[in-house]
Amino acid sequence: MAEEYDLIIVGGGISGASLLYAVANFSDVERVALFEKEPEIGAINTAHTNNSQTLHFGDIETNYSLEKARSVKTGAETLAGYLEAADSDRSMHDRRSKMVIAVGEEEVDRLERRYHEKGFGDLYPKLELIDRDRIAELEPAVVEGRDPDLELRALYTPDGYVVDYGETAQSLVSAAESESGVDVHVDTPVEGIVETADGYAVRTSAGTAMADGVVVSAGSHSLQFAKQLGYGQDMALLPVAGSFFLAEDFLNGKVYTLQMAKLPFAAVHGDADVHDASITRFGPTAKPVPELERGNLSTVSDFLDVFGFDAPSFLSYLNILADSVLLPYVLRNLVYDLPELGTRAFLPQVQKVVPSATREDIEPARGYGGIRPQIVDTRSHSLDMGEATIEGEDIIFNITPSPGASTCLKNAKRDAKSVMDFLDGDYEFDEAAFDAATIDNFPRADES
Repeated sequence: MAEEYDLIIVGGGISGASLLYAVANFSDVERVALFEKEPEIGAINTAHTNNSQTLHFGDIETNYSLEKARSVKTGAETLAGYLEAADSDRSMHDRRSKMVIAVGEEEVDRLERRYHEKGFGDLYPKLELIDRDRIAELEPAVVEGRDPDLELRALYTPDGYVVDYGETAQSLVSAAESESGVDVHVDTPVEGIVETADGYAVRTSAGTAMADGVVVSAGSHSLQFAKQLGYGQDMALLPVAGSFFLAEDFLNGKVYTLQMAKLPFAAVHGDADVHDASITRFGPTAKPVPELERGNLSTVSDFLDVFGFDAPSFLSYLNILADSVLLPYVLRNLVYDLPELGTRAFLPQVQKVVPSATREDIEPARGYGGIRPQIVDTRSHSLDMGEATIEGEDIIFNITPSPGASTCLKNAKRDAKSVMDFLDGDYEFDEAAFDAATIDNFPRADES
């Protein structure tokens, strides 16, 4: 292992892999290293079994404001453009339609206003407001068995992507490794980061490496590293574990139900698996857990590091979990993981998408599901849902729950520019070449 680098990236998920790709392939930085604690790239939340496999554009995610949707759209188009150019045989992704359905007069009114009055129809040229007959043509199972007297509408787009983010991360790292001066160390946990007079000392299981700048993209662990260096003291984490249920070939694409602003993944959705279109996944469920990695009890102590044993943290958790909307939702989700009872309890959620589904049609997806680290603002005692970036002196910490995977390359472009500043302007980032390899390849509405 070389001991000195211009930049060290901690974390080999989709975010760390994207930054490595951006810096290695589109800048003249001479020495860059990535350290990943798992034996392979993209093995934890980035693995395709541990996330919804969705490329979020913001068009059918009804808890997004127009401003957030516009930002997410750019990020999604950047990754989609990379996939269109680098994955022509569709081994890492596939193109599938998607829709969000509204059932009943109140939901239909809300959806129509979103499309016509709030600007989403203008922002997404491929997005259509469709009626029951068109829904039945595209997704028969969504209409079959549903009360014919209930109003039914949907926002639909053919522009849906399902992505194996694990394989995509591996592709990005492979592209970076083709450049000189790039070292990728897997199975090499980072045990600590110390600021020195000359930069940062990154202590790993294989020894200590020095770097002028560091970017930590280690999921929930990013805040743990940040706190060790004195950053993020007004933040904590609420790790939320998601699970899925599997069924046979119900849907042709992705089907969402309307979401609530307070509960970003409270609305169940169904979609075909990225590698097997005959399997439909429903979920995710969402329950708080005291660990930073799903099923990894060794990360309970890591959770305690980011919990914060002080009055603001305790008050924040109490305030969040006592919310009149969130508390019933959390309690209900705790039931879904129970043997047999959980499947029966989750069935009505599935029937919101596929009314004819029965208990015999669905089963828990064993071995599926990861953790999304929801950010807690201990000043306002509230959830600060979405991504967070903490930038210090020549160091960045990224905490990227959904839609972090969708915006991974957009975030990498942003961080690559920051890295150039870290390195005192000695190097340059070629933004035009980066765009040519990514977002410029995204098929627009007027293209076939």
